[in-house]
Amino acid sequence: MFGLFKSASFADPQLGELHRSSGMWRGTLLLGEARVPLILSGSRTAPDPKALNVARSISSDFPSWRSTIERALFEHYSPYAEAVTAGEAEPPESRLPAIDGPAAVWPHTTAELVQVTPLSGQLKVEIGYRVAWDEEYTLGAAASQWATGRTLR
Repeated sequence: MFGLFKSASFADPQLGELHRSSGMWRGTLLLGEARVPLILSGSRTAPDPKALNVARSISSDFPSWRSTIERALFEHYSPYAEAVTAGEAEPPESRLPAIDGPAAVWPHTTAELVQVTPLSGQLKVEIGYRVAWDEEYTLGAAASQWATGRTLR
């Protein structure tokens, strides 16, 4: 009886099996070398076709985003590391990693999810990262303007 209200799954040739849960379509996506949870907007019957198209391009677009993301992550790390070193901030429970430049953030960073949802009328891709130096928050990298060219911030 309760299966009557359950949404069917959706099979995408590139993204694989997607299931609707909590109002969103969920699956996984290859991001770099890791498979991470994928969240897409859509109706009760299927993911949004535009969100699907964007999601299909993420794996191939991601390498061109890496340098922008690593710079932003390092810009988040640097003042935090300085504050911990100066005794102005609490260090993380695990040891504060020594990161000497943007490219060195990756061993201390884990992608937690990729989400493709509308914001202010246009689709936005957000990648959520867990970082070793900030155990309290998940950091986000967002890309938007899919119709007119991709930007990452």
